[in-house]
Amino acid sequence: MTVQVSQSTAAVPAPLVGSLHGLFLRGLALSADRECFRVDGRGTTYAEAHRAALALAGAVTEVCGGIPRTVAVLGSKSGEAYTGLLAALYLGARAVPLHPDFPAARNRAVLEAAEVDAVIADARGAAAYGAIGTSDIPLVAAGQLPLPGLPLDEPRAVDPEDTAYILFTSGSTGRPKGVPTTHRAADSYFRTLRGRYDFQPGDAFTQTFDLTFDCAMFDLFCAWGAGARVVPLPMRAYRALPDFLAEERITVWFSTPGAIALARRSGALAPGALEGLRWSLFAGEPLHRHDAEDWQAAAPHSTVENLYGPTELTITVTAHRLSPATPEERYVNGVVPIGPVHASLDHLLLGPDGSTGGDEGELCVTGPQMFDGYLDPAENEGRFHEHAGQRWYRTGDRVRRWPDGEIGYLGRADDQVQVQGWRVELSEVSHAVRALDGVEDAVTVAVPAARSHELVAFYTGRPTTSALLAKELTAGLPKAMVPRLLVHLAEFPMNANRKIDRSALRARALTLLDSGRARS
Repeated sequence: MTVQVSQSTAAVPAPLVGSLHGLFLRGLALSADRECFRVDGRGTTYAEAHRAALALAGAVTEVCGGIPRTVAVLGSKSGEAYTGLLAALYLGARAVPLHPDFPAARNRAVLEAAEVDAVIADARGAAAYGAIGTSDIPLVAAGQLPLPGLPLDEPRAVDPEDTAYILFTSGSTGRPKGVPTTHRAADSYFRTLRGRYDFQPGDAFTQTFDLTFDCAMFDLFCAWGAGARVVPLPMRAYRALPDFLAEERITVWFSTPGAIALARRSGALAPGALEGLRWSLFAGEPLHRHDAEDWQAAAPHSTVENLYGPTELTITVTAHRLSPATPEERYVNGVVPIGPVHASLDHLLLGPDGSTGGDEGELCVTGPQMFDGYLDPAENEGRFHEHAGQRWYRTGDRVRRWPDGEIGYLGRADDQVQVQGWRVELSEVSHAVRALDGVEDAVTVAVPAARSHELVAFYTGRPTTSALLAKELTAGLPKAMVPRLLVHLAEFPMNANRKIDRSALRARALTLLDSGRARS
């Protein structure tokens, strides 16, 4: 099953067709001497990464005394982390990405829940490993040469139902939930993408997402399947984003919408500033219309899309292409539609009463991208819906569907709260705040209080008094929907994946409200 390291051969060995690492092998056959990733100005070719992954796979086999079942990759957007991920896949193991900066207790819980056999770490990961307190799990430091053992002869074949990777999302109990993604689900997803996008060997993809976020897999394997290059985006790049993208010849951008506000503050959204982009893709949070249109003006040669999907359904399941022809009413609360569900999947809208015939409800999806269940089966309770002899994943997201199949995002099902007997949509309140003069963006959170909730809105833009903004809001919102406090921030707190950290905002809101009560 030897892979020919030659640009003239684009074939992947039959046993690896349909595997996630088969996409890298396709890129290897297409672009052996081209860079597959470039980190901090240093490029690594497909051939070099392939050899490094085989060597790491051999080292893991050596320290484990055999082929492992599960391998963690403790690193963050480094060359060693990328080859570590490939090494885990080459072994036919379940890859488990871990972030070195996450709390040691969380990483320890993930290692235990996934029953990890070995850890591959980059330099930051190796430094963080000791604090995790799992010295019984062997460590392979990817940057420390020579590595033990002999390189793996060739990537191992896998069954389509084998797990390719496990990502851990935040659980309602405070314990991370493991989401296994099979090679079958990943293959279905990337086949859909190949039919939608024209990615080429000459493309260069940003990577703004950490490996613990499933959108990172989009960047890596879309690029690698096309023989293209991935370039991690350091935070310093936002200070001169047009220059960075031009220098690295970036053609494909993918990030959360939160990155748009960051680019705007640095002056990167001047019309035509991002002219080298061919594709601009956003996912992970609601994409606001004004942000999308500002980005489109800065990247006039780029097709802008809003993608949507939970980890449990393999990265994304819908896509909406920004267009002037989109009817005004489809921008619900100023949010860009999320688009129709991929043709390879089925969906239904689940009403509060359990009905499925309406045009609004909780989005439920089934099909080949759906995972089989959480690593801990106890977490499956309430997450699936049985209908018409099929099992559907309940996304927890409320949507509206139009006759042509286009879907608009209404918000999380748990973003509906009761305030003084009113049913309040937090997204509607945020939209009203966002419309105020001088406000750039807004996020509203709810804090439980005496069998009700109190609302606190955080906003960016021009600072003013909370009382003045509240007075302006009363012209368009019922009194119960006007936030108790409107708090100016220079910028929203972000998590490791550049998503707005709503947990941090709720904690701050609680502190502010408690402080106000103590003074009254």
